Amino acid sequence: MGSETSPARLSGLLLVPPVQPCCLGPSKSGDRPCGGSPVQGLQRLLEQARSPGELLRWLSQNPTKVRAHHYPVALRRLGQLLVSQPRPSPVEQSTLQDLSQLIIRNCPSFDVHTIHVCLHLAVLLGFPSDGPLLCALERERRSRLPPKPPSPHQPATHGGQRLEMALSCPHFLRYPRQHLIRSLAEARPEELTPHVMVLLAQHLARHRLREPQLLEAIAHFLVVEEAQLNSKVVQKLVLPFGRLNYLPLEQQFIPCLERILAREAGMAPLATVNILMSLCQLQCLPFRALEFVFSPSFINHISGTPPSLIVRRYLSLLDTAVELELPEYQGPRLPQRQRVPIFPQPLITDRARCKYSHKDIVAEGLRQLLGEEKYCRDLTVPPGYCTDFLLCVGSSGAVLPVRTQDPFLPYPPRSCRQDQADSNPTTQDSTQRVVLMLRERWHFCRDGRVLLGSRALRERHLGLMGYQLLPLPFEELESQRGLPQLKSYLRQKLQALGLRWGPEGG
Repeated sequence: MGSETSPARLSGLLLVPPVQPCCLGPSKSGDRPCGGSPVQGLQRLLEQARSPGELLRWLSQNPTKVRAHHYPVALRRLGQLLVSQPRPSPVEQSTLQDLSQLIIRNCPSFDVHTIHVCLHLAVLLGFPSDGPLLCALERERRSRLPPKPPSPHQPATHGGQRLEMALSCPHFLRYPRQHLIRSLAEARPEELTPHVMVLLAQHLARHRLREPQLLEAIAHFLVVEEAQLNSKVVQKLVLPFGRLNYLPLEQQFIPCLERILAREAGMAPLATVNILMSLCQLQCLPFRALEFVFSPSFINHISGTPPSLIVRRYLSLLDTAVELELPEYQGPRLPQRQRVPIFPQPLITDRARCKYSHKDIVAEGLRQLLGEEKYCRDLTVPPGYCTDFLLCVGSSGAVLPVRTQDPFLPYPPRSCRQDQADSNPTTQDSTQRVVLMLRERWHFCRDGRVLLGSRALRERHLGLMGYQLLPLPFEELESQRGLPQLKSYLRQKLQALGLRWGPEGG
């Protein structure tokens, strides 16, 4: 065990809450457990043990007081003790083996819940997946379950079980640990089940973990198991690639997705559009699939169904991507009557984290710097992108009152520019629209360097529509101490673009 244990691995163990016996009443009322105070007293002694040896003594010298729930308590305390000393001494190594044997001898009397908790804790502690402790606990777990026929395509393996156990732990999902998840990905992708790989993909996407080694493993799995995967599973496997803005090195990744879309596009409309959304973020949209989802038959098929609105919103975004990024596409497009605003309001993540956002203080800085009439906040511009702050700037660089200008640029830009040129070649809108983009910490992958796919897509499309973007990175915003410093920072940013305001701005 010692060679596998690390502070990063053990830190995940501390997130597992203390295990309480199922027979305890509410602790606030002072009710005593059904086993009497000696049982409760033993739990306190285990929680306060100062060494692995002391843990072993309390368990081995009090056989009449030990209950099944005491063993998870001991394992959790063991993890706390090892955090400060990740490399146990030879004496403690022997103690750990004795503690392991004690659990092995008594685990046949454990209930299913206790077995599951012990399995999770032993995995996080770094006990070998093929070692006696995990094997004994796994045998007991299996003996309490109805027999399952083995999967014809994915034989169960220790590596896959170990990864699934860790990813299925709710506390592990809530508090991601990159080093722990990387250490658990020991099995080859073809040895793992679709369920395990979906858990891994969801974990990476949910916690913004842009881990190339794990993403490549998912991509390789998808290619190897292409024939066995349906679009509802594939949509979950490709989700982290678009969200984390990561195009895998696996050369067959995109061709594989194109074949799956061609095979299953009509079977699950929402799954089909979800896959295309991920590919849109990666700028890898296949024309054949676009022609299918923009076809009248597909649009008629999804009309009136429960996911109709979300599908139309995604189709509207895909149509925008075609307009702005795929001039060579000549297939059908989404009819105008079917289009809806893409993101008509700030994204859910921004609304949920508004108290951590810099938007309010930036708005106050702009108000004091420019005046309230010279910027718009949370303005949605066609075809439906919500901007943080928008300024209208004249040809001389002066920031103009927004009420005197049209803050929107024409959309679609190509056709509008052509229509304008045809009607009056000398008429041009010289007003420039500057969009201040807050790049908050949660707009990035967890490493803080790569924008999430949805954010990168929004900035890319706004730029292609003709808006001038002024990013405000979270590192710079967080370094400003108070409103005066922030105003100075905003002044420097705006002046670097050649913007003028106040008396000198005319």
